[in-house]
Amino acid sequence: MDVISLLPRLHLLRFAVGQAYLWRDDDGLTLVDAGTVGAGAVIADAVAALGHVPADVRRIVLTHFHEDHVGGAGEFAALSGAEVLAHRLDAPFVRGELPGPAPRFEDWELPVFAEAVRNLPEGVPVRPDAVTELSDGDVLDFGGGARVLHVPGHTDGSIALFLPEDGVLFTGDTVAVSPLDGTVIPGVFNLDRPRLLASIRRLAGLGAEVACFGHGDPVVGGASAALREVAAAT
Repeated sequence: MDVISLLPRLHLLRFAVGQAYLWRDDDGLTLVDAGTVGAGAVIADAVAALGHVPADVRRIVLTHFHEDHVGGAGEFAALSGAEVLAHRLDAPFVRGELPGPAPRFEDWELPVFAEAVRNLPEGVPVRPDAVTELSDGDVLDFGGGARVLHVPGHTDGSIALFLPEDGVLFTGDTVAVSPLDGTVIPGVFNLDRPRLLASIRRLAGLGAEVACFGHGDPVVGGASAALREVAAAT
């Protein structure tokens, strides 16, 4: 796994499949998403490499229920004691109470999805002992007040997190970066693409300077312009 510094308080954790983000406040750390099955110990190693211990991570905020984002959540929560948070519509799937609905694939997405699945590690995820349910408009106690934005489309309970003081936006898989040419694009493998596009238009109006995606290199500087281009093209 690669640990990449984006800002003095922000690091990207890049796994073999997908990625997560670690935000540092003076009183503790926040993890946004948690990688695939088996990522718990890897995240703990990354936290240690940055001069912290797992217990310094106060919370794990999940942008949606897909396994490349929540697979390591239960593992790392058990190691750290961190609170796990997810939108109320996706929380039952994170807890393992129900199977999550499958995406409604466009034809061109099917071979891409099949390749992604082949690269996922095997194993059954450790479910968190508890999941705190979030709603649109909630404000979390990190980054000077992180705003929770409900951005349905990729999943019904997808969220983004916006830190107005630093202009940092975590989009989850609502927005991504194309592996082919590095351009910012709408997320793929969605439940409802029209709702996803409406969510992107909402994010484009926030004025973010930094955009952190679930897949692909973040945009560090002028992110709002990149998001407006995506919104305008849809």
